[in-house]
Amino acid sequence: MGAANRNSPATARWAALGVPEHLRFRALLVALSALLLASITLGVTLGPVEISPVTVWKIAIAQMARAVGIETPLVQSDWSHAEYGIVWLIRFPRVLLAGLVGAGLAVVGVTMQAMVRNPLADPYILGVSSGASVGAVLVLGWGIFAFAGAYALSLGAFLGALLSCVLVFTLAHSNGRLVAARLILSGVAVGYFFAGVTSLITLTSDQRELARSILSWMLGSLAGADWAALGLPALVLAVGTTYLILQARQLNALIVGEETAITLGVDTTRLRRVLFLVVSLLTGTVVAVSGAIGFVGLMIPHVARLVVGADHRRVLPVAMLVGAIFLIGVDAVARTAFAPVEVPVGVITALIGGPFFIWLLHRQLARSGYGG
Repeated sequence: MGAANRNSPATARWAALGVPEHLRFRALLVALSALLLASITLGVTLGPVEISPVTVWKIAIAQMARAVGIETPLVQSDWSHAEYGIVWLIRFPRVLLAGLVGAGLAVVGVTMQAMVRNPLADPYILGVSSGASVGAVLVLGWGIFAFAGAYALSLGAFLGALLSCVLVFTLAHSNGRLVAARLILSGVAVGYFFAGVTSLITLTSDQRELARSILSWMLGSLAGADWAALGLPALVLAVGTTYLILQARQLNALIVGEETAITLGVDTTRLRRVLFLVVSLLTGTVVAVSGAIGFVGLMIPHVARLVVGADHRRVLPVAMLVGAIFLIGVDAVARTAFAPVEVPVGVITALIGGPFFIWLLHRQLARSGYGG
């Protein structure tokens, strides 16, 4: 993983030009924010009915102004009722949800890789997404946590993710120490176990329509997103990411090594316990609204480190923006590339992430002397 202050190749090239580091980082954030805005625009315009970007933002500005009670005389209402429904009620919520899910998974991936000092860690590979899926499917199939109302699905997914985290990290410990080699094996084993539980619940359900929707959801899907589904993920992502950025120095210490972190005054046991809760909450909230979308949390942190180095004060915001851009693009491909069939988003991310994982695993083995 490297030391937290190691520069990336891209950072080194900018430094050679004499551009101050803080200005480079701000310029990068501005560029990524602009790219995110362009991705949202493109994602909303694409579909069976193509709608111009101008019309998209006219509708969006008019609706946002109406929501806060502001008149917008400069925006002419020259769109049809069908265009309004497609843009504001169908595509915009879905594209924004894709952005939130991609950002959340990327942030979780960064945090997990720092927690366990393993570049192969991600919520899907370590079984956390599978645990969240079990909790969510129990809510959908058996109606548990009904007392939580609209938040029952998120509560079930959170508790499932937390249980999975505890199991994986318990199995990966030996003599009080976390063994990296056992971590991936434990995650795969726990993930398969929870996947089996999810399949059993689904296939034995008497509600066939529910079983079909659960199977589709398990592959990772953003279909059917609406504005009501955005509030909780947005809140959890904002609070969770803010907390993690505030803990960036401690994450930097963790990634250097357990002994070094303790020497620097970091209570590693307490920190990991809190990070377990944050990771579980983020993963559970994301899985509750999108299903199990794999490999985003594996790939995006590596892209972010390649651009800004390993300092989590920079990696976390960059990973969040890149994750949002990435999943919005993947969702656009899933919706349009195989029309009229819509492919689940998780299928596309698996096709991209599988080879990436194999390459990363081969590189890790080569570095440790097992690559042949």
